[in-house]
Amino acid sequence: MTILRSIRYEQGKIKREISKLEAQLTALDKAAAALGPGGEVGNGRRKRRLSRAARAKMAAAQRRRWAKVRAAKKGT
Repeated sequence: MTILRSIRYEQGKIKREISKLEAQLTALDKAAAALGPGGEVGNGRRKRRLSRAARAKMAAAQRRRWAKVRAAKKGT
């Protein structure tokens, strides 16, 4: 009899835990739905991805700009 009672007790604990997890899952689903399809708060735009070539061009342009600043600083 005690084995059956302990099994039912464990069964009840597991059912309560499942209920808690289902409630948490429901809350998370509602939060995700509120954020929208992008999953981020904001205007819903996706982040832009730059190619390696584009990043290299931007880095080269920035190096040229800094070179001008350093040259102007050296000249004065």
